[in-house]
Amino acid sequence: MGACSGRSCSDWWKMPLLPLVLLLAAGVSLSSAEAQSSFSKLPDSVKKGVELAEQNVNAHEGVQQHFLFFKTIQQSQIEAGFDVVYIYHNFNLKATMCKRGTENADTTTCAFRNDRPLIDCAVCYKAYAGAIEAEPKPYVSCVHKPALTEAMKKERIDHCNKMGYSSGSPTLLAVVS
Repeated sequence: MGACSGRSCSDWWKMPLLPLVLLLAAGVSLSSAEAQSSFSKLPDSVKKGVELAEQNVNAHEGVQQHFLFFKTIQQSQIEAGFDVVYIYHNFNLKATMCKRGTENADTTTCAFRNDRPLIDCAVCYKAYAGAIEAEPKPYVSCVHKPALTEAMKKERIDHCNKMGYSSGSPTLLAVVS
C-alpha cells in the first residue's frame, strides 16, 4: 500500500491535529531540556563566562524576561600552563517565561519563549584555577541577534585576540569558521 496507508498522499492535511500538537509540545520541552543539558555539560570555567553574560543581560533595565543559556555557537580555549586558560565562547541566550530578576532560574522552572529574538553573546577572559581573573578585564558582548552585524562579530574576535596577545599567549581564534 505504501507510506500513505490506504489514504491518498494528498489527504495528509485531513489527519487529526492532536498528534501534531503533541509532537510540537514535546519539541518545546526537549528544547528546554536540551539547553539545560548542554549547559550542564560545559566545563566549569566556561559556565562562569555564561553566568557572567547572563548577569549582565538580566541586569539591563530594558530586559523584562529572564534570559538563560540556549546553545553554544563557537568555543575555543588555550591552555597557557600553570592552570591558566584563555577562553572564548560565542553562544545564544534565550528569553524565558520568568520575569527579570527571578532567583535561581533554570530551564526546569522557566520555560523558553519562542516569540522573542535570541541574544548572541561572546565572552573572552583569562581563568586561573577555574576562576575568572580580573586582569585582563573579562570581555562580554551581547546583542539581539537581528542587530548583530559581521562588523560586530569581527570586532569581538579582534578584541579577544588582542586580549590574548597582551598577555603573551597565542591567539584564541587563529582560524574562525
